[in-house]
Amino acid sequence: MRKYFEFDKLGTNYRRETIAGITTFLAMAYILAVNPYMLSGADLPPELKANYPEFGAVFTATALAAAIGTLVMAFVGRLPIAQAPGMGLNAFFTYTVVLTMGIPWQQALAGVFLSCSIFLLLSLTGIREAIVNSIPQGLKNAVSAGIGLFIAFIGLKNAGIIVDNPATFVSLGHLTIQEGMKPEEILAVKNALLAVFGLILTAVLMSRKVNAAIFIGMLVTAIVGMFFGLVNLPEKIVSMPPSLAPTFGAAFQYLGDFSALFSMKMLIVVFTFLFVDFFDATGTLLGVASQAGLLKDGKLPRAGSALASDAIAGMAGAVLGTSTTTSYIESAAGVAAGGRTGFASVVTGALFLLALFFSPVLAVVTPAVTAPALIIVGVLMASHMANIAWSEMEEAFPAFLTILMMPLTYSIASGIAAGFIVYPITKLLKGKGREVHPVMYVLFFVFLAYFIWLRE
Repeated sequence: MRKYFEFDKLGTNYRRETIAGITTFLAMAYILAVNPYMLSGADLPPELKANYPEFGAVFTATALAAAIGTLVMAFVGRLPIAQAPGMGLNAFFTYTVVLTMGIPWQQALAGVFLSCSIFLLLSLTGIREAIVNSIPQGLKNAVSAGIGLFIAFIGLKNAGIIVDNPATFVSLGHLTIQEGMKPEEILAVKNALLAVFGLILTAVLMSRKVNAAIFIGMLVTAIVGMFFGLVNLPEKIVSMPPSLAPTFGAAFQYLGDFSALFSMKMLIVVFTFLFVDFFDATGTLLGVASQAGLLKDGKLPRAGSALASDAIAGMAGAVLGTSTTTSYIESAAGVAAGGRTGFASVVTGALFLLALFFSPVLAVVTPAVTAPALIIVGVLMASHMANIAWSEMEEAFPAFLTILMMPLTYSIASGIAAGFIVYPITKLLKGKGREVHPVMYVLFFVFLAYFIWLRE
């Protein structure tokens, strides 16, 4: 094992790698609660929940997908990078694909499987680099930032901090108990205040560089919620994992239906899954590897294997019943703790398998508990706005439109489409049309057709 993971070459040992693996797990353990909560439509009205997979099955799928993906990365990519269903992609799955576009969740899983299959083919060929170079950096940053705002908006809405308003569309919810309030309104205020507490606590922990800040924030918020009677105590701590039967293999019923899988609607869905995962995975791998000092001449050793590991994890997750599984930037916490090899990922993957037996603890997961995690993740993703060339209007306007449209239209796909349509236009009118890659012109017409189809 030491020889396979090159412990001596990288100057590490079992103890350091084990601590790193545990640190990474704690930093991203929140996904075990947040992903099932989002994919099962737990925050949606009861009449809509029937359109989503079962919470328990998604929990099992999430833990297994994270374990499998992380172990594949450990032994194939040999990197201290863990994988799990990605934030942003799960929001796109739930609120855009299923809720807004009306696509059955089983068909959405088929779209995830197809996008990850394409990702695998691109990772094993030289096409990957050509695609990376074809998309302008400003739009890549805008997509990440826009998804961050979208996720944060969902968190604020779920917590009742932001509510609907017939006059202004949205407004600040009640944060004080007022005379004449109904019991359910008083409860909503208390839950909103609990979420505010959790948000401030998590932000403080993050500012103090606590590696498991999001996980600890959720845990403390849940405990405080129990103390004030806002969160139910779990009936037990340990049990057998919930059945995977409701989601396992559900994607296959649509993979053979070419009319459904290759419609304009699904092609946009598949492209969005692929686009977000492709650049998110590439950026995460390079960022974490750079922090670990593993880059050679600015390049990642075994980059093809690492990206293939990401794609395989996504395919496995789709079969199990979850949205796209991808590499997690929280792996940087493990690297900071000394992780340098895939053995750290072995430890993280094993912990995800162990977590399968603690599903009863998820009874403490409420909107007030998950909201701080969503908002903080949104903050981290929104930081990409700093890398946009705001002084150049032909770059700034498409990026701004991409970021703005995601939360305002409640659709990640609409935000991407708006930016990809406007970008070639602004460049052409500036006299810089030749700087635009031909792929961007193709995508211009694809997304234009997408908006025309939506209007119909």
